[in-house]
Amino acid sequence: MSTRSSRALVDRLIFLGPATALLFLFFVVPVIVDVAIAFSDMGRNLKVTEFTTDNVRRLLGGDSRLTSIMGVTLTYVLCTLAIFNIGYGLLLALMTTALPDRAGGFFRAVWLLPRMSPSVVYALLWTWVVAPTNYGLLNQILQGLGLPLADMKSNAPMVLIILANGFIGASFGMIIFTSAIRSIPQHLFYAARVDGAGGLSIIRHITLPAIRWQLSFVTIYQALALLVSFEYIWLITNGGPFFDTTVYALYVYRRAFENGQYAYGAALALGLVVVGMAVALVLWRFFDMRALLQRPRIEVK
Repeated sequence: MSTRSSRALVDRLIFLGPATALLFLFFVVPVIVDVAIAFSDMGRNLKVTEFTTDNVRRLLGGDSRLTSIMGVTLTYVLCTLAIFNIGYGLLLALMTTALPDRAGGFFRAVWLLPRMSPSVVYALLWTWVVAPTNYGLLNQILQGLGLPLADMKSNAPMVLIILANGFIGASFGMIIFTSAIRSIPQHLFYAARVDGAGGLSIIRHITLPAIRWQLSFVTIYQALALLVSFEYIWLITNGGPFFDTTVYALYVYRRAFENGQYAYGAALALGLVVVGMAVALVLWRFFDMRALLQRPRIEVK
């Protein structure tokens, strides 16, 4: 082995070794442990007396509630992702970049406040907003307009969790899209305006094509994040009423830690890993993300 090859190998070990070790320790090992538990009979006492495939068979067809849980999860992920994480985040980015720098920065900071506040505080505010009493913020507004009181937790729980997760999730896309929009050369906008293009035409033909990769990245990232997140749902509705807002990730938590069915919870978590990998691969192929990671054709030395 030549000196140059040896040095390249040492450089890879120095730079990639720690990251690879951490990735294996905190991502690969937990999956291996989860697989082992999924094929066991571990219960609330944490004892394993035998290894079995009963949990996998139950996952694939023996859990009558799982079909409705998957429907709730699909509705929650698609609506939150399309309406808020992508749509509203992009709208905020377009609107704030069209304002003067200070005004745009101020409004972006306001939208980041929920992201910076503790989850419990954010959930508590939503609980006050939709409280079914006369003191809830929403009902105070409805009373002022002469409308009847509303109880979103009981009558529209899915809308509630989409709104609560959407408003805080839009801030991530807003920041990514704002950075991407600001990186577009200004002369493209000047030339379009000189040619008589309107605001919507500029967005359609210049802005959106220029931020294609950012849109793809945020879509994939947020889709996977929504699949495994449940903290705001748990804090605001606890998955209720009944199981109406229980998404797949929350169902895993409730089976494992509330019911003590650790082995079945591990099997459900394994199913979530498989679903997440499938979604990631489909979206990766759909958005052709490999093209983004290709080597640049022009090398700068």
